[in-house]
Amino acid sequence: MEIQQLQYFKIVAQLQHMTRAAEKLSISQPALSKSISNIEQELGVPLFDRQGRSIYLNRYGELFLESVEVILAEYAKVMQEFGDITKPGHGEVAFGFIHTLGMEVVPELMAVVADVYPNMEFSLTQATSLNLLKRLEEGAIDLCLSQEIESKFIDIEWVELWSEELYVIVPAGHPLASKDRIALHEIKDEPFISIKRGNSLRQFIDKRLKEAGVVAKTTFSGEEMHTLAGFVGAGLGVSIIPNIKGLENYNIKKISVSYPSCVRKIGLAWAKGRYLSPAANEFKEFLIEYFRGES
Repeated sequence: MEIQQLQYFKIVAQLQHMTRAAEKLSISQPALSKSISNIEQELGVPLFDRQGRSIYLNRYGELFLESVEVILAEYAKVMQEFGDITKPGHGEVAFGFIHTLGMEVVPELMAVVADVYPNMEFSLTQATSLNLLKRLEEGAIDLCLSQEIESKFIDIEWVELWSEELYVIVPAGHPLASKDRIALHEIKDEPFISIKRGNSLRQFIDKRLKEAGVVAKTTFSGEEMHTLAGFVGAGLGVSIIPNIKGLENYNIKKISVSYPSCVRKIGLAWAKGRYLSPAANEFKEFLIEYFRGES
């Protein structure tokens, strides 16, 4: 039984006249009669009592009409909802981003987005790159801002948007605080305040330390950049972090790294070949233009 058949039945039930119903529906009377007959055959009961050329809705028809009106109302609701979703500038986007971008980059982005797309709705997820990858694999998010990520299970599209420098941070009174630039091997004997394992930023930093021949003497591992900065400011060690908002409020010195390069790339990722709603596609193009325009 098809929606069109139900729509035909409703009109016939309202008019209780096959010829007038056919004229209103702009179809032939035989075609309309055949459609009603098919419904009756499928249900196994007659829906109309026929007396000559006149037809009357019987008790089975009245019962069926109640259900048809509910079905057609729900169908109209669904079509309206999905019509809204596919309108330009409308719909919902599931958007993820790494922790460090939640301090400044994404809040500023969403303030702009609220003006550009007032009718879009966003479901936001802040997580590590590895957890964002898992959510992409599961289809729980449409897009995410992260370091480059690769999956063993699905193809990931990743577009570089900008580069982010990482800095060594030391307590303000530390001997290295007088320098503006150092090589990583200069912190080889320092207690190290590290990001917890399982974070892609931790993997990035570990690779750079290994490249510099440094075996980190990790005394504390934390999840939040401000926590690491607080421990360094308290004189408990040194660390390597991005230039996060509010870093100047800690009793630390930020130092650039001359070797090896401590610049990581941030980009936009999505599952290749998976359906993206019109809203998600529109937002994807906006993000690429927004961040590339700023770089």
